[in-house]
Amino acid sequence: MSSQQDYVHALDLPIPEVDALEPDIKGAFNHLLREDGFVPNVLRAYSFDADKFRPFLKMYNNLMLADSPLSTLEREMIGVVVSAINRCVYCLTTHGAAVRTLSGDPILGELMVQNYRAAKLSPRQRAMLDFAVKITEASNSITEADREALRKVGFDERAIWDIAAVAGFFNMSNRMANALDMVPNSEYHYQGRQRPPA
Repeated sequence: MSSQQDYVHALDLPIPEVDALEPDIKGAFNHLLREDGFVPNVLRAYSFDADKFRPFLKMYNNLMLADSPLSTLEREMIGVVVSAINRCVYCLTTHGAAVRTLSGDPILGELMVQNYRAAKLSPRQRAMLDFAVKITEASNSITEADREALRKVGFDERAIWDIAAVAGFFNMSNRMANALDMVPNSEYHYQGRQRPPA
């Protein structure tokens, strides 16, 4: 933890080397190294305790990558907007990069991070993000009218569940990242920023 490059989070917990990890976790890390060239620092942070790492990664993969009525981009947009409300530098950096990459639109990625209301969004996307914001800011004030507003723009019951689940997960993850000063990998800052051809 002596340099910014090696800094993962503020606690002095033992973060094991990849070769010292349990086989399934080592396999997951090696897969990420092959696919992306790095292991996200949030996973390195959780790797100090295998019993915490496994459910965190399983929940993330289920919410963000498994089949859903929400597209992968929509789920990433929820993550960014929730993280913006919570001012989570880690998640804004990492999931802002995902929005840029998945959409092919770096301007959309920047607007999601700064103020999604300034972006050109469909009524469906705006309703989804408004609901995610309300979950984050005042979940106890959500009523049937809020869920009905989602149905009116085409979300079914499963999609509403997934919006709530993704927003809930990011609220937890943001709070952990903020509390522990998790630092995003530098690679995220450069993803999805290439200017499209004129």
